[in-house]
Amino acid sequence: MTAFKPPCQEQTRHLGVLGQLNLLEAQARNRKVRLQQQSLVKQLEAKAEALTTERDLLKAEIQTVETLQRLMMSMDRQRTHEEEEEMDEDSEDSQLLQLMARHTQLTDLVHAHHLIGGYDVIKTRQGKGVCVSVATAFEGVYLDTYNLEIDLKPRLRITRHNIPPFIPLNNLAEQSNMQTNIRAFLDTLSCHLNAFAGRKQQLKLVKEQHKSIEVMESNVLCSLLVLMLTVPRGKPAVLCILDYTDHTRCLPTRVHFECEDKELPDSPEWKKNCTLLMETPVHKALITMKKMGHIV
Repeated sequence: MTAFKPPCQEQTRHLGVLGQLNLLEAQARNRKVRLQQQSLVKQLEAKAEALTTERDLLKAEIQTVETLQRLMMSMDRQRTHEEEEEMDEDSEDSQLLQLMARHTQLTDLVHAHHLIGGYDVIKTRQGKGVCVSVATAFEGVYLDTYNLEIDLKPRLRITRHNIPPFIPLNNLAEQSNMQTNIRAFLDTLSCHLNAFAGRKQQLKLVKEQHKSIEVMESNVLCSLLVLMLTVPRGKPAVLCILDYTDHTRCLPTRVHFECEDKELPDSPEWKKNCTLLMETPVHKALITMKKMGHIV
């Protein structure tokens, strides 16, 4: 952002008091517009990342549904073949088996519908409550599923769940106004859980794919990650600190390098590395940094 520059003396003599005020007002407007544009860009980036996470979840769920449908078709063909061999189609037993097969098929389709919608909902306690399952995924890989049991009357109330304790469940329910908009609450919760699952999966992939990189520190929320990076040609190692202050995102909000070579973090190459780590999942960013020869 360009720093504010007061008018020079020569401009002041020609503009007069009113002209100076107009100039200052115009500069203030320009500064405000730039700040608004930067804020809009950040909002759009966050929205794009949320949509990407949702896309990955849907891809994983669709793959699950397609696998389920293929299994159903295979079972239906086998069952039909066996039924044709064992009994006449017009017999009472045959009709009963066909009804049972149809019921199973419809049940599976309803389950698939819930999967594609993102939430699998089952009635509990004779309809007095529901159990909601929230699935998580990252880069098309289906990960953990979390469950909540919710009482419906006299008001919505979460009675049991297996949500990790560091996810602010009660705060999310209050902020999303769960009583009047449970879908908004579930969407917000899903965003937090998928972001956590994505960060956790990235940490796992770093450990599996990058044996030369040492994980110095991480926390249960995977919102802080400290890596020791080895630099080629005998240069001092670099400590890479990734801070995920926005818990609804899989990408860090801040990347910081520490090194005995004080000039290295400010070099053009490592500034590019900083941008890469903020825009790309860490395990993929490290692969790119290795290909460019910046780390071993």
